[in-house]
Amino acid sequence: MVETNDRRLPVGIQSFEEIRVQGCLYVDKTDIIWQLANRGKKYNYLSRPRRFGKSVLVDTLESYFLGKKELFEGLKIMQLETEWVKRPVIRLDMSQAGAEPESVRSYLDDVFHTLETVYGITVRPDSSLAVRFKNIIESAFNQTGQQVAILIDEYDSPLQHSWKTPQHEACTDIYREVFAVLKAQDKYEKFVFITGITKFTQISLFSVLNNLSNISFEPEYAAICGITKEEVLRDFKPEISKLAEYEDWTYDEAVANLTAYYDGYHFSRRNMVDVFNPFSLINALADSDLKNYWASSGATSLLPKFVDDIEMRLKDFENCPIDSDTLETSDVTGGGAELFLYQSGYLTIKGYMEGIYLLGIPNYEVRKALYKIVLPA
Repeated sequence: MVETNDRRLPVGIQSFEEIRVQGCLYVDKTDIIWQLANRGKKYNYLSRPRRFGKSVLVDTLESYFLGKKELFEGLKIMQLETEWVKRPVIRLDMSQAGAEPESVRSYLDDVFHTLETVYGITVRPDSSLAVRFKNIIESAFNQTGQQVAILIDEYDSPLQHSWKTPQHEACTDIYREVFAVLKAQDKYEKFVFITGITKFTQISLFSVLNNLSNISFEPEYAAICGITKEEVLRDFKPEISKLAEYEDWTYDEAVANLTAYYDGYHFSRRNMVDVFNPFSLINALADSDLKNYWASSGATSLLPKFVDDIEMRLKDFENCPIDSDTLETSDVTGGGAELFLYQSGYLTIKGYMEGIYLLGIPNYEVRKALYKIVLPA
């Protein structure tokens, strides 16, 4: 019997601090994270599919900028970071902001109120959200003497969920108002990092932040989220052995089956490293069972909003060509079904030639999820 009792997998945990304090297994990406924070650009946008580790990445960045050196002991970043400066951090999780303008305003009001209390800011009754955001950034800098790190997770959640509803335009107006502040506050900001699934280019972040760098396709960040085959074989040998024992497979058969089910994602044409869906892989290894974890977590809920006639077109999504400009820069609302399916994780990069990407279904889990939508049980 393979013993894995003393090894804890971070099932359902999105807090880097909790992962480290509880002694859970952590796939060490801190060297890439340090490079992003210190050698990358100031304004960064990263798109990855749902349940792909974006929130853990944001949480790790927050711990780093807060100077929590003790959480990083034994990790690769310790060979790179020497100063561990504690900086003020402003973090927004827009997945908590609902899908209506009232709920978006309420969420931002609540977060801003907490920060205003921290920095002792007196708010005038007529102050807009934009003015309050500006004052928070300036106060954080002035009171600490350090530039501010601003982390915005799941920026597109209210926009996705309000799309094709009467509330969508009002939600985008709030974004335009509030996030225009980021560009004007440049001298107070050390690092701005924004994550999302889908890209709404016509609102706020991409229209007012014209210096926002889309790092989603850059080769050095191809594996910043997700787990590579090399990392799987290095970090999860006991769990793979346990799965093999349960299913009466050899170790190599267990690896091959995990690969077929959950691997196959590629995020950069210049670095075609295979990436596993981390949510599905961790759950499968924790349960010693191969199931469709990703789709059952709600990953398919937005398909009807963005993909018309999926049943008619499913056969066209294998070896599907798409122009590089469309894939890399287009708005999800006007880029066609293929763009949404790529951004949300149903399709991935299979090849590239002369300005054309070739997309395809990444693995068996996704294929099974798509066919269940077309042919429900």
